[in-house]
Amino acid sequence: MAKRIIMITGGQRSGKSEQAEAIATSLSVTPVYLATAIADPSDEEMQRRIASHRARRGSQWTNIEEPLHLAAHDLTGRTVLIDCITMWITNIFFGNNEDVQRSYEVFAEELQRLIEIPDTTLIFVTNEIGLGGISANSLQRRFTDLQGLANRLVAVKADEVIMMISGIPLMIKQ
Repeated sequence: MAKRIIMITGGQRSGKSEQAEAIATSLSVTPVYLATAIADPSDEEMQRRIASHRARRGSQWTNIEEPLHLAAHDLTGRTVLIDCITMWITNIFFGNNEDVQRSYEVFAEELQRLIEIPDTTLIFVTNEIGLGGISANSLQRRFTDLQGLANRLVAVKADEVIMMISGIPLMIKQ
């Protein structure tokens, strides 16, 4: 079972990843960076984001790119930064025909497998996309519902929840 679970949430460009990286390197000299984004070579803006994240991390990191089956990797005894839940559930959502209930079930099952990896510290990065108004777009509303459900599940299981606002960490659960 995971020995510690930390969740870091907030808006886009709020400093979530930097905070998570700082925590991970304070807990381990050889942390794991588990990236859930699928790199599309035609998306130049996303490629720049990925390059920026890679440039911040030094050679002490073990980098794993895994869009769906995070628990399939040998993470026993490691400090693992999962960046991010939003991209992970995007992959699940579109792989399950945009079905919120089925996607949530798949997410919850894989999350449980991840949490059951022994002696692991898990640091989850996620987005708070539901803080604004309700979208006029049905697909966006369904995804926002899934994001909220996924965040709630991780927050319940987490030992600590930190919300980043304008680069400032606010402890929500300790």
